[in-house]
Amino acid sequence: MDRFLWMTCFARAVEMGSFSAAGRDLGLGQPNVSRYVAALEEHLQTRLLHRSTRKLFLTPEGERYYADVRRILDAVDESESSFRDTVDPSGLLRVACPTALAHAFVMPQVPTFLERYPRLTLDLQINDRYVNLVDEGTELAIRIGHLEDSALRARRIGMFERVCVASKDYLARRGIPLVPDDLREHDCLIYTLLSSGATWRFRDTEVPVSGRLRVNSPEAVRACVTSGLGIAHGPAWLFAEGLKDGSLQLVLSEYAPPLVPIQVIYVANRLLSKRAIVFMDFMTDVFSTIPAFGAADNVLE
Repeated sequence: MDRFLWMTCFARAVEMGSFSAAGRDLGLGQPNVSRYVAALEEHLQTRLLHRSTRKLFLTPEGERYYADVRRILDAVDESESSFRDTVDPSGLLRVACPTALAHAFVMPQVPTFLERYPRLTLDLQINDRYVNLVDEGTELAIRIGHLEDSALRARRIGMFERVCVASKDYLARRGIPLVPDDLREHDCLIYTLLSSGATWRFRDTEVPVSGRLRVNSPEAVRACVTSGLGIAHGPAWLFAEGLKDGSLQLVLSEYAPPLVPIQVIYVANRLLSKRAIVFMDFMTDVFSTIPAFGAADNVLE
């Protein structure tokens, strides 16, 4: 039995979404891929995939096994590529990225990246949830904030300022907060996926805030603050357009916290593939040219 072939078929079926697509990608045909995945399930004595007429779905056991298989296949691929340094990076690279950052700064650069590395396939996972690199088979993640997990390493690609803003209409109605503690008397727009929750950090202090509106999207925060629904707290680049055209106004700027890093995260004890390295190099170059992020130190933490 060829368990490596079975694992390859299973991984490609998951990634392509069907046995037919995996069969075409691997040049094996749908019947063989289906048979090899069934053989793998028989060998493991567990169901890895739920089949429907239109799509494949991972079982909980399949999710855990897929993450392990992806690490094995990536390690084999990287080991082989180490003997072919002159070969262009190839294979599938999974990168997780926050929504607002992806749409504003990463996605516009994807065509250039893919043109530069034609043998590489990019799976860009755009969402604002925390992606566990160790368990989910994702190779890299672009994250905002300081690294706190000792199992991970980071390459800094930028720094930005976090600000408080409000519309001029809101401030005319409710007044301008003069110190952070004044926010307790204001409607604050709560971004529910913020790591600090409903606590806003300023220089030398933290303030618990509240408001009548809670959203799970940075773009929604921007739309709501522009509409005069409250005070927002977030990256300066998120509100740059409103600040430039005068629809938004900075508040509490003298209490701004230290600059916040943007970093590319990877697992510390996992061999970095060539495709991951070229992606980090590419994004470091991209972010170094964006004024909103200043000059990155580009250090590993």
